Amino acid sequence: MSATTIRSPRVGESAIRPDAPAKVQGKFGFSNDMWIEGMLHGVTLRSPQVHARIVSVDVTRASAVPGVHAILTHADIPGADVYGLEHADQPVLANGIARYFGEPVAIVAAEHPETARRAAALIKVIYEPLDLLVDSEEAITAPPIHPEGNVFRHLTISHGNPDAIGDVIVEGSYEVGMQDQAFLGCEAGLAIPDDDGAGVELFVSTQFLHVDRDQTAKCLGLAPERVRMTVAGVGGAFGGREDISLQVHLCMLALRTKRPVKMEYRRDESFVGHVHRHPAKLEYRHHASRDGKLVKVEARIVLDGGAYASTSSAVLANACCFAAGPYVVPNARIEGFAVRTNNPPCGAMRGFGNVQACFGHEAQMDKLAVALDMDPIELRLKNALATGDRLITNQMITGAAPVEAVIRACADVPLPTDSSGELLELPGGAGRTAAGERDRIVRGVGFAVSIKNLMFSEGFDDFSTARVVVDGGVATIHCACAEVGQGFVTVAQQIASAVLDIDEVVVAPADTTVGSAGSTSASRQTMMSGGAVEGACKAIRHMRDSDAAAGRSTEGRYEFTYEHHHRPTTTLDENGQGDAHVSFAFAAHRAVVDVDVDLGLVRVIEIATAQDVGKIINPLQAVGQIEGGIAQGVGLAVMEELVIKDGRILNASFTDYLLPTALDMPTVRIGALIEEPEPGAPFGAKGIGESPCISSTAAVAAAIRAATNKPVNRIPVRPQDLAL
Repeated sequence: MSATTIRSPRVGESAIRPDAPAKVQGKFGFSNDMWIEGMLHGVTLRSPQVHARIVSVDVTRASAVPGVHAILTHADIPGADVYGLEHADQPVLANGIARYFGEPVAIVAAEHPETARRAAALIKVIYEPLDLLVDSEEAITAPPIHPEGNVFRHLTISHGNPDAIGDVIVEGSYEVGMQDQAFLGCEAGLAIPDDDGAGVELFVSTQFLHVDRDQTAKCLGLAPERVRMTVAGVGGAFGGREDISLQVHLCMLALRTKRPVKMEYRRDESFVGHVHRHPAKLEYRHHASRDGKLVKVEARIVLDGGAYASTSSAVLANACCFAAGPYVVPNARIEGFAVRTNNPPCGAMRGFGNVQACFGHEAQMDKLAVALDMDPIELRLKNALATGDRLITNQMITGAAPVEAVIRACADVPLPTDSSGELLELPGGAGRTAAGERDRIVRGVGFAVSIKNLMFSEGFDDFSTARVVVDGGVATIHCACAEVGQGFVTVAQQIASAVLDIDEVVVAPADTTVGSAGSTSASRQTMMSGGAVEGACKAIRHMRDSDAAAGRSTEGRYEFTYEHHHRPTTTLDENGQGDAHVSFAFAAHRAVVDVDVDLGLVRVIEIATAQDVGKIINPLQAVGQIEGGIAQGVGLAVMEELVIKDGRILNASFTDYLLPTALDMPTVRIGALIEEPEPGAPFGAKGIGESPCISSTAAVAAAIRAATNKPVNRIPVRPQDLAL
């Protein structure tokens, strides 16, 4: 990938992505487009069993296939045989036990991908099936399916008076299905061994270069500097590329064959080759006073993490910490479990635990509004968090928290009308027959609000590094931030051009020859890598100004490397209390839906939104992030679900795993982007990308309830949940 250059606009101006023309013209080089002379092709043999003992693996027939150069199993792993993003518990290749459908058992390198597939099919594996554990509730007390047990994390948050009781109490049980990140570019990479066989260079689509490198190097038995990684063209991510997938496999094959090796997953393999959003079961009880003030929130949350740990512990922390939503709650008792099952592994996905919790707490707020005979928006305003308030973790919000402003701005967006100008809803958001349509089509309006933490939490030493060089009137930024569509390529240029007052800014390819930038996740790169770029540029500006003041030339070369850290956070104590998070973002969504009550089919007509953004660096990019996030929120609400039966994915294709198309997408109306600068962030900017997919899902569900008077306690909503 070559460096990208534009005449950079300043902060606050709309900037077109420098890679946009190539992408729309089909000329952009994605990871699966890579090619090098003499490369082999890698293929993975995966377990057809959900839970089984591997009795034997025989590669005799496969090895005899002409064109095959290597077949590797667990016995061939040169270093550590397990890896993991937060905790190493996942085998590089299955060692004696296969714990989920699709777990890698062997890898093959051959001259042609079809040759590799044919050889993989000839590997004879004898399995002895074991009992399945696929129910997350059962997993809490069931016999362990892994030496480390079935509970990844058990978290309790106890805040205020646990015996407090409100005048009005509402209860609810909710369920969230397994959603896939569904990025369009399947996993792919190219590994090139060093001439001396003592190192390897890997080009791969990823979200987290340095942690990929460190995990891969450990499994290869190499020093980290012997494994060099560069971000290849990424075709979407949304959390699904935080964990490694084919990285170690590629490098093992390249080092064994002493040839470059390319590997790319097909769509069905991609569905088992990366983690998914955690399915969730939620039990809630909300207490309120008669005037609508929240008194206490009680919740029990169970997340199904699948066979291996990934980020389940951190996802659970988010779900529990924000289980009460963006509201002042003086008393809370939250219990959460993240558990191991024989279902596909789950981990990071856009929203990271907040999506599941928001569906529960916003449904509860609507129930509470009904019980109090109060307008649901007024109830939310009455309890909205503000700067200086405390979360249920007892952490005080010290940054911007314009919750009331986002609620009002979203609620003030005019509702859609028919051609005569008649409002197509009833007062209070109730459902009614849509104008001009048959009586079976009913319309509903729903509202939801969300909170999302930004950056890594619970004491994690979160930082990003950027090196900036100014030479000949051109600034070059080198940062390991993975560009996965979030817009760092423009944000970095805009920050640099604004700080240095320079027009031409180049963003070099992201690789591991510069210090870590952390993961492109947690809505953190604008603050963290943007902060690193800002810090390096400020240092250069100071050097340049000092030279000018001393009468020295400022035409020379300036270089500075800056490592940006956010303020420290703490781990949660035994009661789930502590300053675990850095800062927060808030959003509100209002959905308008039409429901065919005969067929149980839903069309989302419109989503209105308002969002807390700190400071907008690139307005065009901000709108794109909001619209894209809402698309994923709508997908989870009404169509996107990996259907799992006895541990197997039944719909591993885009024929059966349904995604919103342009025809399914509603009109998106942005009521306001609330700019209240966040302390410690470059120009006060907050990450924008996750908030749009959190409360949009809950708002759609609320609108369907309003239209049908059905409970809608599960998402995605299925026709059988709604049909009369």
